[in-house]
Amino acid sequence: MKRSAEPGAPVHDLRLLLAAAIGWIAVLAALRLPAAGVALLAAVGGLASAVGVWRVLRGGREEVMTRQSRAVVIRRRQALVLVGCVVSCLVVVTGCQRVMREAGPVPAAAQSHRTLECEGVVQSDPRPIAGAAGRTLLLVRVGCTRVTLDNVTSAVSSPVLVFADDSWASVSWHDTVRFRLRLKPAQSAADDVVALGSASGAPLVLARPGLVTRGMERLRSDLRDVTAGLPGDAAGLVPAMVIGDTSRIPPQLSADMRATGMTHLNAVSGSNVVFVMMATTWIAGWLRVRARWRMPFVLLALVLFILLCRPEPSVLRAGVMGAIAGLAMTWSGRRAGPAALGAAIVVLLIVDPWLAGSFGFALSALATAGLIFFARPWGAAIAMRLPSRARPVADAVAIPLAAQAVCGPVIVLLQSSVTVVGVPANLLAAPFVAPATLAGVATVLCAPFGSAAAWLPAHAAALPALVIARIAHAFARVPGGSVPWPPGAPGALLLAALTLAALLSGPWLIERCRRHPGAPAAGAVVVLALLVPVPGVNFVPPQWVYVACDVGQGDGGVINLGGGQAVVIDTGPEPDAMDDCLQRLGVSRIDTVVLTHFHADHVDGLGGVLRGRTVRQILTTPVDAAGGAGSEEEPSREPQVRALAAAAAVPIRTVRTGDVLTWAPDVVAAVLWPARTIAAGSVQNNASVTLDLHAHGLRLLMTGDLEREADAAVLGELRAESQPQFDVLKVAHHGSKNQLPALIDAVRPSVSVISVGVDNDYGHPAPATLDLLRSAGSAVFRTDLGGDVIVSGTAGAVQVRTRR
Repeated sequence: MKRSAEPGAPVHDLRLLLAAAIGWIAVLAALRLPAAGVALLAAVGGLASAVGVWRVLRGGREEVMTRQSRAVVIRRRQALVLVGCVVSCLVVVTGCQRVMREAGPVPAAAQSHRTLECEGVVQSDPRPIAGAAGRTLLLVRVGCTRVTLDNVTSAVSSPVLVFADDSWASVSWHDTVRFRLRLKPAQSAADDVVALGSASGAPLVLARPGLVTRGMERLRSDLRDVTAGLPGDAAGLVPAMVIGDTSRIPPQLSADMRATGMTHLNAVSGSNVVFVMMATTWIAGWLRVRARWRMPFVLLALVLFILLCRPEPSVLRAGVMGAIAGLAMTWSGRRAGPAALGAAIVVLLIVDPWLAGSFGFALSALATAGLIFFARPWGAAIAMRLPSRARPVADAVAIPLAAQAVCGPVIVLLQSSVTVVGVPANLLAAPFVAPATLAGVATVLCAPFGSAAAWLPAHAAALPALVIARIAHAFARVPGGSVPWPPGAPGALLLAALTLAALLSGPWLIERCRRHPGAPAAGAVVVLALLVPVPGVNFVPPQWVYVACDVGQGDGGVINLGGGQAVVIDTGPEPDAMDDCLQRLGVSRIDTVVLTHFHADHVDGLGGVLRGRTVRQILTTPVDAAGGAGSEEEPSREPQVRALAAAAAVPIRTVRTGDVLTWAPDVVAAVLWPARTIAAGSVQNNASVTLDLHAHGLRLLMTGDLEREADAAVLGELRAESQPQFDVLKVAHHGSKNQLPALIDAVRPSVSVISVGVDNDYGHPAPATLDLLRSAGSAVFRTDLGGDVIVSGTAGAVQVRTRR
């Protein structure tokens, strides 16, 4: 249960950390299990602790053992007691919190999409997202405390995620508000909200937050005001690093920091907390504060910093983990580091069990563990091989290396790629984080006295922030800087196994490379041969956004959600073709299948999507599929779709004009059509679900098999915008000639994608449609000529490659 990394190093006691890790897994299970399962899990934990206590007491009477062996056995039995106590405590707390959140009418009202009146506390700033027809919606988290349904008022404790219009823009954090909203269910029981809801009209503000909160909000507002005029990326990055306000970070900077593994810098993280604690310690020494009072002095500063950044779960997590990281980086604190980390995990999960499913929480805990177990010994090993003057560089290299090594498997779940530039990028940025953070805190303190008083510290913070942004931009453009990796749990387990193998065999490999200098060069050649794409072999970029699958004469599209998860828009005519495409993309989980209408060339491949994958829901058109059926109308495949979905236990629901579909913070779709049945033309084609889709910085118009009549209705939805321009158009009906030129002229797509079969009998795509697209300045890509069409890039810089 204890290991020593080096002679004379402090010994690690891992018992509490092991208990916390097992308790973490138990919380994840308790969030998803029914009540009986939660009770059984708690009973198992209680039984384990009882068995451990009994064996500890019994171990004291075993006289045949030596003193040393008896101590080892007792420590193991104590570990069992700890695991049992932690698991039972966390599971009971999680169950109680679930009961409290789900008490009252909110969950049932969400299942039936009821409208009610809610009174609650605002728990987040309104965040803008794309809405229907280019309109902007605001996303606000509200903790409901009272709800009124059918004239009955109930006290509740139910957090909901509210979609609202711009009348909510003036709402502030911790305001108490009353409003009406229409509810719908959350995606799963493990979500950190009970329900989603669309607000009706403006909220009534009943009360403002307390004096301390108002004071901190004023400081935040003053900081935003004085940094608004900073040059370039600094205007968004300085508030993000100091108070966690990411609202003004440019999309390109956010994408580049994500690609280089630097996202922990554009928000309040443990490193910010460490720097604040270090600066406070230095100030305490400068003020000659007595040694016994310095720790309370530092803790007071830490509490004030957390209040400034808002004591939300992510900030509390950063504060606790940062404090432990600061402890771990001291030689004397390494012994207490694992126990402190274990205690922090347990306390944070008691406060908010839903942190267990948060990637941010996992990354914070793993990064802190990396600092505790690896940063010091790796820094010492590197320092031994450096000149004495260069030894301070050792820790600067070891810290990001340790964090990257242990966090890599979780990052793979998020983006299905492994960054090879993360360590050097973070290494170069590290010297600039502390001055940016500390100058930013100084700006907060000076901002209430006016912009003139805060000008100097604000620009002092801007300079290192601009350097950090420049590093992110530069490394994000390094060729091969991000290596594609198998998505989902298999990819994470593979990287974890390789990392563990490297940690165990690292010293041996280093020694072998020293004896045989040619071995590293040979290994590098082998790695390059594996990673560099060979001409003729399909290479999907890790940050792909949309793929039009080569499914023959039909439609099958995929939107990337990251981590092996995707949204499928139509499934083509053949199950095998759609299954093969999803395998090529590494998609193992489907959040949503959107079936635009019930023609065979759009739905018959559904079985291939369901093959070995989990599907959360299927969305379809609400227009009666039998409507308009006649001698020339293709038969509807709705009965077959419903039978297949029922066999797989996948729910089906309909969508219509005005609905908003949110799959990720940066993947949101507004339903532009259908709003009604159009009897002219093909009823089913004109009933196609049409999406205004914003995905990872690109705007896509997904049109199904729309014909001219429905094109005109969609154009009417878009005319409210002054510039309804799209980056990508999925051309309707495989490029048939039945297109409305006015719609194509209005959206003026940079790229047009036509999903069509080779040598089809319909003459698709029509020459007139190709001429129309080209005259609108659009680059046209076809699946019959290039195979899968893979779209990536950002707005104004769309990148397209094809499989052939």
